[in-house]
Amino acid sequence: MAKVTFDELLDAGVHFGHLSRKWNPNMAPYIFGEKKGIHIIDLNKTIVKLEEACNAMRQIAKSGKKILFVATKKQAKDIVAEKVSAIGMPFVVERWPGGMLTNFVTIRKAVRKMTSIEKMEADGTAATMSKRERLQMTRTVTKMRKNLGSIADMNRVPAALFVIDVMKEHIAVAEAMRLGIPVFAMVDTNSDPRKIDFAIPANDDATKSISKILDVAIEAIAEGLAERKTDKDTGEEIPATAEKKEDRKPATRKRTPKA
Repeated sequence: MAKVTFDELLDAGVHFGHLSRKWNPNMAPYIFGEKKGIHIIDLNKTIVKLEEACNAMRQIAKSGKKILFVATKKQAKDIVAEKVSAIGMPFVVERWPGGMLTNFVTIRKAVRKMTSIEKMEADGTAATMSKRERLQMTRTVTKMRKNLGSIADMNRVPAALFVIDVMKEHIAVAEAMRLGIPVFAMVDTNSDPRKIDFAIPANDDATKSISKILDVAIEAIAEGLAERKTDKDTGEEIPATAEKKEDRKPATRKRTPKA
């Protein structure tokens, strides 16, 4: 995995924190100092934490599992949508649907409804409806595509979350914590890193900072996906395959007494 340098992070403004009066004391270990009333993040700590996070994300991707990226703030949503879609991972850049993780069954129902409407549009069924019905259906599916489009192919809860701003996405973080789903996140000086499994101390407001951290994270995930593909091509067993084999064992034991 290509390692990010201190100078690269410095040029991207990753070191700029929030006003010192708005800091979270739990971020003290990651703060280098203060300049003109603004906390400065220790980039050496950022490099270490980013490397730890990337190693973990690479392993998740290698196992064939999904990492859900969450970034609904204005300066991050377009960057996330563009970069994350390139590696085929799901993302949420509009409003976080309450219960997205804790009530995943309901979310899947909404996705199935969206898929059904899209099928009606494709096979011409929608054309037989009245103008009013078509208009209402179009509005419904447009809204669904906006909120659910990128997670339509997610058949199960993700293996992990990657969050840009833990304070803004506190609901997503809370749901992940409740389900024991690990959270990777950019954590600024005004946030609490104790709630995050893999906290990456970094400026979560500047587009350059967000872009730089995402580039490194996505590269690690891409490496994991490439390793998974290589393992498949060479016939080596991968974790996801092993899980499927284990899932079949209980079914075999249940059928034995009936025989």
